[in-house]
Amino acid sequence: MNLGNLSVGLSTYLLVGAMLFCLGLYGVFAKRNIIAILMSLELMLNAVNINFVAFNRFLWNQKVDIHYILTGNVAALFVIVVAAAEIAVGLALVITIYRNRHSTNVDEFDWLKW
Repeated sequence: MNLGNLSVGLSTYLLVGAMLFCLGLYGVFAKRNIIAILMSLELMLNAVNINFVAFNRFLWNQKVDIHYILTGNVAALFVIVVAAAEIAVGLALVITIYRNRHSTNVDEFDWLKW
């Protein structure tokens, strides 16, 4: 089965990244469980990573300097490191909150209100 010349362009990657980001944004605003909100934040960060790597892949031909070639990949790696740190701190906070409040529902977190 010959499918012809199928190539995935930059716009396809950007569309997938935008859809993932919107799905994560919806999850942040619609969910009430803190674990689901953290997973939605990770989905948004992965959408940003897709855009960084896609721009790096399709725009590196315009520059010949190695600094320009690796810029998107280094930015994506930085986002992955930040996401790992966010999950480590976020899960530690969620476990502490669950031990004290016996709930992970964000509507019940009212101890910081005046």
